[in-house]
Amino acid sequence: MRTNLIGATAALALLAGCGDNALRYSVPAVPVTQERVGIAYNSGEVLAVSLPSYAAAEEIYIRGADGALTSSTDLLWSDDPSRAVTLELTRYLGQITGARVAPEPWPFAERAAARLDVRVEEMYAEPGRFVMTGQFFGAPEDGGRDRAGLFSLAAPIPEGGGAAAIAAARAQVMRDLAADIARRALR
Repeated sequence: MRTNLIGATAALALLAGCGDNALRYSVPAVPVTQERVGIAYNSGEVLAVSLPSYAAAEEIYIRGADGALTSSTDLLWSDDPSRAVTLELTRYLGQITGARVAPEPWPFAERAAARLDVRVEEMYAEPGRFVMTGQFFGAPEDGGRDRAGLFSLAAPIPEGGGAAAIAAARAQVMRDLAADIARRALR
């Protein structure tokens, strides 16, 4: 027991000596400017958004001209990317549709009228824009048509904008994805 305590104390001291110079960036909420989109359901459950392994990491990835994705341990997202993207999508879907939308697990007594599953294939910044591509699947709980679709969205990043501009562009992409899903998967 004493050996384990000494080992744990030494490990904590080593980590404390390393210091953390990382900067963490949160994704700001962007205003929903389009008119409300009417959907066929009064409620919807958003499953945890599936991200590619690099995008699920806390590092902010940038795609270079040669196609390579690179990151820095000094530039990090402020929250777990899958959790954050799921919550962003949920917020924007609720604002755009006026429906009661929540992430899984569904927190209400009455079941959601529809479920939404989003699977992201690519999510990265590159010079001038933030890119997100993938698929969505909308399934009604009782009756109605299942729907699926592909998406490919991008938002501009001002030259020299840095990580804060990347975060703002991601917010725009998530808002645009919510509007696209409302129109094509939940009507």
